[in-house]
Amino acid sequence: MDAALTKSERDALKAIWRLTSVPGHDGSARTGDLAASLKLSPGTMTATVKRLADRGMALHTPYRGVELTGEGRRLAMAVIRRHRVVERFLADMLGYSWSEADLLAPAFEHQLPQEVEDRLWVALDRPSTCPHGFPIPGAGTEGLPVMRTLYDLHAGDRATVALPGSTDPAVASFLDGLGVRPGVAVQIREKHPFDGPLLVSVEAQDRTLGTPITLGDKVARQILVRTDSSTTRGARDGDAGPGTRKEHRTT
Repeated sequence: MDAALTKSERDALKAIWRLTSVPGHDGSARTGDLAASLKLSPGTMTATVKRLADRGMALHTPYRGVELTGEGRRLAMAVIRRHRVVERFLADMLGYSWSEADLLAPAFEHQLPQEVEDRLWVALDRPSTCPHGFPIPGAGTEGLPVMRTLYDLHAGDRATVALPGSTDPAVASFLDGLGVRPGVAVQIREKHPFDGPLLVSVEAQDRTLGTPITLGDKVARQILVRTDSSTTRGARDGDAGPGTRKEHRTT
């Protein structure tokens, strides 16, 4: 982690990555969208983007938007990694829920020394995912596979659930009541055509399938998934097309 990064720069890097990591995105984010996501004024956001560009972390093209450079992607991944390691600590060691951990992590992650982050990761037994079910980036990486929505899958596909921190609490509570939680494995049993509902079974620890539940397309599109290439059509970990985007959105 680059200790010279300010909190506003760290937040901006994370916001650019999150806004540009969705499947089909062109890799750039509008400053207005960045400002809205961080609840900042457009002027403040523009000044932060200019600092990132001056430091070689981002490119700002008029009428196109902001995209990360290779160095910007590396630093964004370091920011994402720290956030997810801290979330894991709050959930596993202090007992916070995945949604609470997401809200609490930014309060102290900025001042966390790199050595402490590294020791936390080891003390947590080197976790591969955060409490939301998203992968924790490896040190020095520039990107993560683009994750698809549950609704993008087909009958017979298996996947592991991930829920963004932005998930509506009412939706999260509804899914929790059905057993659809971050980290659980599911299988698509049936997908009705024309934006019809999904029939989904939640896998138990012994990999047996529970009674199918019905999820409408609006809810299923809010659930992101990590997929197994051996059992799911398409590429691994939510690849939405050929290759994995590095110009990369929940936590």
